[in-house]
Amino acid sequence: MLRWLVIGLGDIATKRVIPAILEEPRSQLAGIVTREAAKVDPYGVRAFASLEEALSHSRVDAVYIATPVFLHAPQTLAALEAGLHVLCEKPMAMNIAEARSMVEAAADHRRHLGVAYYRRAYPKVERAVELIKLGAIGQPIMAFAACHSQLPADPARRSWLLEPANAGGGPLYDIGSHRIDLLNHFFGEPKEVRACLSNAVHPITVEDSATLVIRYQKGLHAVVDARWNSRVVRDEFRVIGTDGEIDLSPLNAPDLKLPSRREMLPPHPNLHYPCIKNFSDALLDGAQLLSSGATAIWTDWVTENAVGDGKRRAIEPLLPLA
Repeated sequence: MLRWLVIGLGDIATKRVIPAILEEPRSQLAGIVTREAAKVDPYGVRAFASLEEALSHSRVDAVYIATPVFLHAPQTLAALEAGLHVLCEKPMAMNIAEARSMVEAAADHRRHLGVAYYRRAYPKVERAVELIKLGAIGQPIMAFAACHSQLPADPARRSWLLEPANAGGGPLYDIGSHRIDLLNHFFGEPKEVRACLSNAVHPITVEDSATLVIRYQKGLHAVVDARWNSRVVRDEFRVIGTDGEIDLSPLNAPDLKLPSRREMLPPHPNLHYPCIKNFSDALLDGAQLLSSGATAIWTDWVTENAVGDGKRRAIEPLLPLA
């Protein structure tokens, strides 16, 4: 039996993570870290006011870190140093240096470090990977991902998402990270990043628009467009090859479209359940993690390079015309 400690009690934890732990047959919810102890009462487990208290007074095997991004690295390091396995929310860290420290600590302490990029477990994503390997669209040459919505937060609700010191960035870090991770899953390690970050509509302290071009091996280019300024919701993901296209749009729906047919492959009703199960299988049976620190660090590499490129291009002076 795998005993879990959940750190944080926001929407992700209450709506997905804790239900997934309770559903997974070899997992047990053992405690929750939160500043609002009364919210723990329905779960019948002990509430801890801090991670330090939980590490000192609880017997657990793994922790799920469901806190704002700026806490991911310090909480992961503390849990790993206490001998626990860690499954962390995305994005993995605020920057590549933090992400590297997390990967190194997991290796030093011989513990598993997973990151909750749960879309890797979508049946249609697994099918698309298979089809690409089989040559269903020839050689992949281009990919496109877009995720558009309105602002997901305001001063009274999830306000930390709009604070760069807490979230790292705006849609690039939040919804963009999932798309970048999937592109890395399809095409391997990214080689180069070019980006434009801006505030097209909202004068907030994080960007409301992020557009990236990522170069992968064999000259494949991928475009990611993530924004929090559109009243029209978009959730597009396409892989284009020399001989056709695989269209996974909308990414969160069951549709997988090929030139000659459509397949319907719905995800689990609780999108976090396959992630919790895979992590449990890795710890108890030696299964391979679908999303580990070693794979997730490349998403942090892309976001950090995108932020740097966006800032550099924003301040570059115009060259005089010849």
